[in-house]
Amino acid sequence: MSNFNSIIKSEKPVLIDFFATWCGPCKMLGPILKEVKDSLGDRISILKIDVDKNQQIAAQYQVRGVPTMILFQNGKQLWRQSGVLNKEEIIKIILEKSN
Repeated sequence: MSNFNSIIKSEKPVLIDFFATWCGPCKMLGPILKEVKDSLGDRISILKIDVDKNQQIAAQYQVRGVPTMILFQNGKQLWRQSGVLNKEEIIKIILEKSN
């Protein structure tokens, strides 16, 4: 948990993907987030969190459905969304919210 807190306090934006291994839409989101990372490179960190293995963190951020993405920067939650978005939408949101 302390490791998670230090990660989200980064000056670089951090996109957390709360997912579950049994979730169909989560499987669709994985390759999209890889494309986002490939496009943005070092400008963002992307971290996947399995809600079944990390129930305490999921509960702390009131993640009720998966996939849920939350964007953090300097420890602040800048944006959150449940469901799957396309690569362009995710990149646009990251660039808008993290300036």
